[in-house]
Amino acid sequence: MSTQLKHKDHQEEINRFPFHLLIPNLSSPYNVGGLFRLADALGIGRLYFSGETPLPPNSKIKKTARSTEQVVSFEQVTDPLSLLKSLKKEGYKIYCLEICDQSVDLEAIPSLKKEKICLVLGEENKGVRQDFLDLADTICHIPMQGKNSSMNVVSACAIACYALINKMK
Repeated sequence: MSTQLKHKDHQEEINRFPFHLLIPNLSSPYNVGGLFRLADALGIGRLYFSGETPLPPNSKIKKTARSTEQVVSFEQVTDPLSLLKSLKKEGYKIYCLEICDQSVDLEAIPSLKKEKICLVLGEENKGVRQDFLDLADTICHIPMQGKNSSMNVVSACAIACYALINKMK
């Protein structure tokens, strides 16, 4: 019979990948909190927020982040395009999560061992900015099986991050 582990039984060591997220203009503090929790769970190195995205301290973020906003590195950036250019100079590959005529299925991305990555998420209701797409090394998408062509930003980010991080191992 299996026994569910308690938080105290879980590994204490924090392992962070050279994997960052750029999150522009997210309106929901609950989604921001969800991204903090996801980043902690998957070992994402840093979150970059831009635009009107709410930031900690915020009671709604705290509710969904479950204290992970205290341990995940994050930063507010005023010029996200300059950030991406700077990260490229540091050797980061820029991946955009967007369905477009140039995007590739996440499963088709080859091994990413020894790579440093910044994954760019799209704005709610607008998607990824064209100037970000133009700068991207890779534009990737999650194959959608239903009628809708998108999903909640935290859900999409979780799928993409999990797939990409597993290619980094």
